[in-house]
Amino acid sequence: MKIKNIVLKVFLLGVVPFAVAEKDDSVSTLVENVQKGVLSQSKSQNVGKEWGLSSEDYIRYQEIMKGRRGIQSPGLDPITVLGIETQNDSERKRLAELWVQQEYLRVEKELRFQREVDAAWKRLYPNTLPVNLGNSAGITNDTQGRLALFVRIDNCTQCDARLAAILAEKRPVDIYIVDSKGDDSRIREWANAKKIPIERVKIKEITLNHDAGHWLKYGEMRMPIVLQQNSNGGWQIAAF
Repeated sequence: MKIKNIVLKVFLLGVVPFAVAEKDDSVSTLVENVQKGVLSQSKSQNVGKEWGLSSEDYIRYQEIMKGRRGIQSPGLDPITVLGIETQNDSERKRLAELWVQQEYLRVEKELRFQREVDAAWKRLYPNTLPVNLGNSAGITNDTQGRLALFVRIDNCTQCDARLAAILAEKRPVDIYIVDSKGDDSRIREWANAKKIPIERVKIKEITLNHDAGHWLKYGEMRMPIVLQQNSNGGWQIAAF
C-alpha cells in the first residue's frame, strides 16, 4: 500500500509541472495572437489613413480582394473596390466623393511637377524636343477636340501615314509611343525622323509621351489608333 502511495505521489509531481507548462504555452500563444491582431489593426489604420479610409474600411477591402474581385481587378485601389462592391447608396456616394477628392489632389501634384519639368526643359535644353512623363491619370484631357494618337516606332507604316495626315491637318494632338521603352532619346530620334515641328511641341500643340498602358486600356488592340474626347469627357475612337 505504501509503495502504491509513493508511486502515485511521484506521478502527480510529474503531471503538475507538465500541466503548468502546458498552461504557460497556451497563455503565450494567446498573448502572441493578441499582439499580432493589434499590429495588424495598427497597420490597417495606417494604410487606410493614406487613402482617407478607416481601419474597418481597409480590412473590408482586404477581405474583398481575397475573393473574386481580387482576381478580376488585382491592381484596383481600395476606394474604387469598396465603391464598386458596396450595396449601400450613401456609402457609394461617400466613396465616390472621396475618390474625386483624392484624384484631384493627385492630378494637381502631377501637373505642378510637369510644369516644373517643362520649365526645366526650356532652361536647360531649349533646342531639344521635350518628352512628357508617362501620365497615370490617363490621356491628356482637352474639351476642344484634341486628339490622342497611339503609334509604334518599329514596323508600322500605317502609323507613319496616320501621323502625316494628322500633322497636315494641324490639329492639336498628344502622341503616345507604345514601344518607347521609357527611353526619351528613342522618342526624340523618331520625332526628328518624322519631322514633327519642334515649335508646335514647344507650345504644347503637339506633345510626345511615353505610353503608360493607355493603349491597352483605350485602344482595343488597334495600331495605330486615334481617340477624341467627347462632350461627356470620355474618349471615343476617331480613326484607326
